[in-house]
Amino acid sequence: MFSALGNSKRNKKYFTDYSIMKNKFSSTSSIWLEQELPKFEPLSSDIETDICIIGGGITGLTSAYLLSFHGKKIIIIDQQDIGMGETSRTTAHITNAIDDRYAEIEKLHGEKSSLLAAQSQTEAINTIEKIVNSENIDCDFKRVDGYLFFNPDQLDEFKEEFDAALRAGVKVEMEVKSPLDCFANYSVLKFYSQAQFHSLKYLNGLITRIQQNKCLLFGHTRATEIKDGEIVEVKTENGFTIRAKDVIVATNTPISDYVSIHLKQAAYRTYVVCYEINKGSIPEALYWDNEEPYHYIRTFTNGRKTYLIIGGEDHKTGQEENPEERFDCLEKWSNENFKDLGKLKYRWSGQVMEPADGLSFIGKDPENNQHVYIATGDSGMGITHGTFSALILTDLILGKDNPWAELYDPKRITLKAAPEYIKEGINTLSQYADLLTPGDVSDVIEIGRGEGSILRNGLDKVAVYKDSHGKIYKFSALCTHLKCVVQWNSVEKTWDCPCHGSRFSATGEVINGPAISNLEEYKKKL
Repeated sequence: MFSALGNSKRNKKYFTDYSIMKNKFSSTSSIWLEQELPKFEPLSSDIETDICIIGGGITGLTSAYLLSFHGKKIIIIDQQDIGMGETSRTTAHITNAIDDRYAEIEKLHGEKSSLLAAQSQTEAINTIEKIVNSENIDCDFKRVDGYLFFNPDQLDEFKEEFDAALRAGVKVEMEVKSPLDCFANYSVLKFYSQAQFHSLKYLNGLITRIQQNKCLLFGHTRATEIKDGEIVEVKTENGFTIRAKDVIVATNTPISDYVSIHLKQAAYRTYVVCYEINKGSIPEALYWDNEEPYHYIRTFTNGRKTYLIIGGEDHKTGQEENPEERFDCLEKWSNENFKDLGKLKYRWSGQVMEPADGLSFIGKDPENNQHVYIATGDSGMGITHGTFSALILTDLILGKDNPWAELYDPKRITLKAAPEYIKEGINTLSQYADLLTPGDVSDVIEIGRGEGSILRNGLDKVAVYKDSHGKIYKFSALCTHLKCVVQWNSVEKTWDCPCHGSRFSATGEVINGPAISNLEEYKKKL
């Protein structure tokens, strides 16, 4: 539900330059970006530390916060400004209503595992509340209830989910009247004591405390290589090396793992629109439907203004020819279901990682399993995922037992999820057919200013971007992870990989893993 965006039913530069759009909006922008975070200089020398955390979002900062109270020297690096990754693009639903549904988790993993999953989600909410209170973080944190809607044709699913949620120990009620008129004829599950907040205000509070605890933070510092061992070496793009006893890779999808984890999860884009509304016109709560496509809804009040935030229209990254249409569909759905919507103020998209078996991957990296730890597979619940990931990783690094570590072990194999693994594998393999197809255009002259497209040049596929001044940028169209052909994202102005979700700016810089290298400059004449 885009608690870090989405559902499977689904360098500051790239944050501004690549989001120029042709329609009524000049850019895609999250509502949270009105909150500024501290800026940190790039790493400027070799350095040694106890723990290096790669990624300055909810997972990385929460891990640093928890570990910093145990006397650990900690360094955090991020390839852009701290906090400006996917956490800035969440809708910040803080919930234990699992996105893939408790009934599905129970089928795949068993009743005990479903109970443990619910406990981890609930403890994440409680942990956030404790941190907010103990650090006096002004981040609009509020406990609210959550409502999950099933249409009249989904009565069996409704009952099945209610029973599974009860067995998982979740405080849930059925046969509740819908608080929203547009779902008046739907069956409703009410999840008690969920929460919401302003994601970047919360990160700001974490940054303040971890700096007080002597953590060092570096922005615009991209890791290009991670060498596992008794001492882990993290090489950075700017030529410096970090030597650490332990490394946490908190980069949405791991950049330390080349294949293993990427065969177990898929990247999805999800979309959000945000309208100004009259205060009190929509009851304050979290809302989700069980439709296809799926929608997630909440309100946010900032001073005298109240906003309605609606997300959905998910698709696999790099597998949508017209992402602009996703926004159009979301706007149409919003206007059909809510009366008296005010001005459309914001819209943005983000990326979530959907694990094939519905549960996150948290623990030692299967490919670098001495002192490198990963946290990925948020399944659209990034705020709670990031928080219980930090709880698990803290215990693992400190050598403590954790009740959820085995459940989320990245090495696990879930046999009952084999059909989903096979389906995703076939989907990924099918993308390599693009190596043989013609280009999207036949000549650079067909590409408009501020746009990109794929051309074929002999045996080569070439990614070509023409900036607003008409300057041409040419790259090999092969993703630097596993050589899938990237696709142009006309909304975000990025090159997106349809195989494993790597993303690159219009001018070729890597902005999302698993790729760790920029697109290769194409030097042949077109």
